[in-house]
Amino acid sequence: MVSPSRSNKEQSVVTPLPDDALLRARAGDPAAFSSIYRSLSPGVLGYFAGRGSDDPEALTQEVFLTVFSKLDSVSGGFQGLRTFAYSVAHARYVDEVRKRTRAPVLVGYEADGDTRLTDSAERVALGNLGVGGARGMLDQLNAEQRDVLLLRIVAELPIEQVAEILGRSAGSVKQLQRRGLLKLKEIVRPEESETP
Repeated sequence: MVSPSRSNKEQSVVTPLPDDALLRARAGDPAAFSSIYRSLSPGVLGYFAGRGSDDPEALTQEVFLTVFSKLDSVSGGFQGLRTFAYSVAHARYVDEVRKRTRAPVLVGYEADGDTRLTDSAERVALGNLGVGGARGMLDQLNAEQRDVLLLRIVAELPIEQVAEILGRSAGSVKQLQRRGLLKLKEIVRPEESETP
């Protein structure tokens, strides 16, 4: 295939398509494929560029791969081929837009470029804990509760593995976890644990 990235002078010239090009392409004539591509690709490329496609040249190539693989199903001569090519182009563009919508471009966080006047949530949370704050809270639990919470929450191990590591039953691990979390809640929010 001829690359659609040509000089502006070449792109503005649309090659007329011979009447028998579609028939010859169906028969596998490489010159006919090239003729079809030269005739239709500038318009398809322009369509993608005008719609703001991320990679109009790649989409143009995809369109013609599809068009050439389905030439036997095209009817209506050159106009039918042209309509089919733009139908495929539109479908590819819609697919690209859907893909962009589902997977938006993520931009990394750069601390040097952060111009906010307030601290981030992370900085506030870490500041509230203070140095050793989390460790100090964990030290208020009994050793078994602390081990279970560290293995379950920090190490993200399933209950069965924690039970095996600690030599306990799964039910006992669940109870230790529940009691440890309740104790931490009392430490963090003592006003909620007080009964009237």
